[in-house]
Amino acid sequence: MQQWLADPRCGASHAKISFHLPRLIDIIARFVAAVTGDRDRWLLVYADERLGFHPMIQKLQDSRVVLLGAVAIFAIGLTTSGYALGDGLRRSKMAEHRTVTVRGVSERNVTADLATWSVNFSHQGTELAPVQQSVDQQASAVRAFFLRSGFRPDEVTDSNVAVSREQARDRDGNPTGPQKLTVSRSIQLRTNDVMKARTAYARQAELLRDGVEISGTSIAYTFTGLNGLKPQMIAEATRNARESAEQFARDSGVDVGRIKSASQGYFSVGARDGEDCDDCGSSGGSSPFQKVRVVTTIDYDLG
Repeated sequence: MQQWLADPRCGASHAKISFHLPRLIDIIARFVAAVTGDRDRWLLVYADERLGFHPMIQKLQDSRVVLLGAVAIFAIGLTTSGYALGDGLRRSKMAEHRTVTVRGVSERNVTADLATWSVNFSHQGTELAPVQQSVDQQASAVRAFFLRSGFRPDEVTDSNVAVSREQARDRDGNPTGPQKLTVSRSIQLRTNDVMKARTAYARQAELLRDGVEISGTSIAYTFTGLNGLKPQMIAEATRNARESAEQFARDSGVDVGRIKSASQGYFSVGARDGEDCDDCGSSGGSSPFQKVRVVTTIDYDLG
C-alpha cells in the first residue's frame, strides 16, 4: 500500500486518497483502542504519529484482523445509532397522535313562547263577484272564531290571497263551458299566548260549522329565547366533554392535556318527547313543550 501511494504513475485522484487515508486510519485506530481498552496499542499509535504516517500504516497492514474488526464495530455502531434515531422519531410521531375525541351534550326543557297558526280556505265558481263574496264571508267567520277564542284583533292578519282560472277543453283543445274561478285566502294568528292557541286549535272543527271551506290549517310553536341559553349550554357541554376525557384517561393510565381542536354542533329545538337530532336547526315544532339540545366535539391531547 505504501508503494502504491508513492508510485509516480498514480494520478491526482490517487494523491487525494493518500492525503485522507492516514487520517481515516488514525480515527479507526483510536476507535479500536477506545473499544478494546488496550492502552498500549493506543500509545503505539500515538508514538507512530510522532514518527509519521508510514510506520503506522505498515503496522496496521500487519494487523488486518484488528482493522477488519474495527470496521465491523464501526458499522454496527452506525446501524445501532440509525435504529435508535428511527425509533425515537417513531415514538415522537406516536406521541403526536395520542389524542382522544369526546362529545359533550347539554339539554334544556323549555316551553315555546310563540304560536303561529295559519288557516287556508277558498271558494270556486264561474263568476268572480259571488266567489269573492263567499271568501269574504269565510274570512269574517275565521276572524270571529279567533276573537271568540280570546285573541286580540292585532294578533290576526291576512297573510295571503290568490285567484286562479281554469278552462275545460275537449280532445281537440277547444274550450268547453265557462271558466272556473278559484279564490284562495289565508288568515294567520300570531300570538305569545301559546296555551290559549293550543286550546283553540283543538276546537278548529267549529270553523267548518261556520261555513269555512278549509283547504289547509297548521300551527307551529317556536321557542325564541335560544340566544339566552347558548352560553350556559355551551359551557355545560364543554364540561361534560372534559369529564368524559378524564374518565377515559384514568382508565388508560394517562393524563388529559390541552384541547387540540373543538367544534360546536347545531342547536336543535324539537318536541320534548321526540327523537334526538344533532344536526337539526332551530325551528318551530308541533308541540309547545320542547327540548333544546347541543353537542360539542372536542379533541384532547393525552400525556
